[in-house]
Amino acid sequence: MTPRTVGIVVFDEAEVLDVAGPYEVFSVAGLRHGLEPFRVLLVAERDGPVTARNGFGLVAHATLATAPRLDLLLVPGGFGTRSAMHREEFLAAVRRRADDAEFVLSVCTGALVLARAGLLDGLDATTHHAALDLLRATAPAVRVHEGVRFTDNGRVLTSAGVAAGIDMSLHMVDRLLGRELAEE
Repeated sequence: MTPRTVGIVVFDEAEVLDVAGPYEVFSVAGLRHGLEPFRVLLVAERDGPVTARNGFGLVAHATLATAPRLDLLLVPGGFGTRSAMHREEFLAAVRRRADDAEFVLSVCTGALVLARAGLLDGLDATTHHAALDLLRATAPAVRVHEGVRFTDNGRVLTSAGVAAGIDMSLHMVDRLLGRELAEE
């Protein structure tokens, strides 16, 4: 089995659990069965350290420009999305990576980045409950859902706040590898 490459985009003020939860799910999926179905990379906009929420330091494996093909592109949330969603160069890089990806996922307010990049138009989406109105205002062509853990449009998935990213990641493992490995 050729592993799928999961690229988790990291940026200043990204929510730590939005990054770490999916990272852990995809990193350990299948290991007890001797499988390595995913290769997980942290991917940043630029070289150098990234300071996630509350001073949590991260060092990305690659940049959006230098990373290998990403089968799954995941954009986490956090207060950093409020500035990231207005940086056209960043949005263009996310769009390019999304065009090549088999799946595009967001956790929490990462949906704002996907929305501003035009990747959620006409789709179902959710985000952190405190950002639902902002998502509606940012992307009127998106069908925003309240009270759900995640949405699955086939290729594009979004999850609600923070820990819901773990649920969405487990759902993705279930879809790609089956219930047994997801429950493991």
